Amino acid sequence: MGLQSLTPSAFLTDFYTSFWWVPTLVLASALAVKLPSIVRLWRDPLLRAVGGLLLLACAVFVCVAPPVIAWTNRVTGVPNIAAPLVYSLLTAYCGSCLLLIIAWRDGPGGRSATTRLARRWVLSAYTAVIVALWLLFALADVPVERLRDLDTYYATTPFMREEIVLYLLAHCVAVLITFRLIRNWARTDGLDAWLRWGLTFLGAGYALNLVFDAAKFTAVAARWTGHDLDRLSTDAAPPVAGLSAVLIAVGFILPHAGQYLHGRWQVRLAHRELRPLYLLMRSVHGSGTPVVLRASPELRLIRRETFIRDVLLPLVRRLDEDLRRGAYDAARGLGLPPDRARAAAAAVAILHAVDGRTGPPGDDGAGDAHGDGDTTRLLREIGAVSRALRRPDVLAAVRAEVAGPTRSLDRPKGTM
Repeated sequence: MGLQSLTPSAFLTDFYTSFWWVPTLVLASALAVKLPSIVRLWRDPLLRAVGGLLLLACAVFVCVAPPVIAWTNRVTGVPNIAAPLVYSLLTAYCGSCLLLIIAWRDGPGGRSATTRLARRWVLSAYTAVIVALWLLFALADVPVERLRDLDTYYATTPFMREEIVLYLLAHCVAVLITFRLIRNWARTDGLDAWLRWGLTFLGAGYALNLVFDAAKFTAVAARWTGHDLDRLSTDAAPPVAGLSAVLIAVGFILPHAGQYLHGRWQVRLAHRELRPLYLLMRSVHGSGTPVVLRASPELRLIRRETFIRDVLLPLVRRLDEDLRRGAYDAARGLGLPPDRARAAAAAVAILHAVDGRTGPPGDDGAGDAHGDGDTTRLLREIGAVSRALRRPDVLAAVRAEVAGPTRSLDRPKGTM
């Protein structure tokens, strides 16, 4: 059959049947990202709920694949026994959604009696649903194996009809409550941007779960009234479920991975920003920090900061304070804001001190030219000073203003 002869819904189903492993892989990736935190903080109910939810979601998408359904039926020798297995896993997933809600609502470390009662209620209710699913399957007569359309094929069969409605209701209730909680949480103020994006993806994923339930319910109800809308169940619902799983997995991954990558980027950016000042201090000291190939970005940043401060500390004791004040006034006169003007003035003074060095790195030279507070402040603002060194044109202009004929060391000094 060519692509031209496929309806859009049939094409989506064939695509999903061929790539059913994609949502499974994405869910497994989300579980792998969360697993270290889950193991390390196992007593945290929220992390346990997230781990259980992702694990059950992976199991659902593995067991719902047509090849796995056929294998399960063949190994057990019972036609369609994969149905109560998949329904049970999906129901357990729904219970995990509600446990996740309870953990979110309760907050970190919550141990209230109401919370414990709610957890017991969820576990009892969804355990009872799973038991009922297997009892109904045992009572139903389902001799014909159906790999893709079991819900609609047996929609009017006694006991199997009740089983289908039961699992759909359990799924719909849990998803609806979870969606409303996530939507309300995403609208609160003060959320981290990565968390807000994660909640947005989670909300979209659970909204698609509601679309899945609507498609299934509509197709089953159509069978009850003698109509045929099986395509909603067999062609539309599976791709929607797959996309929903991908969005939910991304929602769980994004806050963790985004914050981690953002932190790494900030560390690398800080390391790069210190390069001009590091190179200047290396010209004073004669050598730089040793290269360690396996050093983490954080360790490389700490070593660079330590090296800069170690070399800069004796150097700042011979800074020309009059020059620094004049450079600050000149930078302000050129239109720089106070913070940038202060950094540019410090850079000009440091360059002047480097150019006029005569003693060894440890020599205090002229001694303290300013108070310990100024020294501490300068050592704390090495990032700003290094950024100022990246603008030699600005520093040249400041130097030219300071060295101009109008400069007088006796005039009132600007406040830095």
